[in-house]
Amino acid sequence: MQAVYFAYGSNLLASRMRGRVPSAEPRGPARLAGHRLTTDKRGRDGTGKANLRPGPGECVWGLVWSLDAGDWERLDAIETDYRRVAVDLVGSGGERIRAETYLSDRLTDDPALDPEYKRCLVDGARAHGLPDDWVRLLEALPEQAA
Repeated sequence: MQAVYFAYGSNLLASRMRGRVPSAEPRGPARLAGHRLTTDKRGRDGTGKANLRPGPGECVWGLVWSLDAGDWERLDAIETDYRRVAVDLVGSGGERIRAETYLSDRLTDDPALDPEYKRCLVDGARAHGLPDDWVRLLEALPEQAA
């Protein structure tokens, strides 16, 4: 049985996602309405990580992945401090997609991203054809000073 996962953070990058969940196959871009992207999830390294917050009139672009349903346990173990929730998406062709994604209540006051983590977001978004405006938004996210 296949499961449907919506990635909006570092799992946008195919090499990262497939390294974590070998059964994962990209299905294409999609958007989640009524939410905004933040980087306020506190990572284990103290840096900010991608997160979702309610945002009326806003949307978050990401990538829909198919994966073996049995791989949720593996992904849940990797995505610690996030909780998995069901979401309704709109695909790039206008189709409705039911998926699961992750969000977190473990927050940081310093949302700066590790530069390598940020590259995963930007490179993954570009590789999968997310809108140019979205890629520019990702490029503008705060980054830790070297």
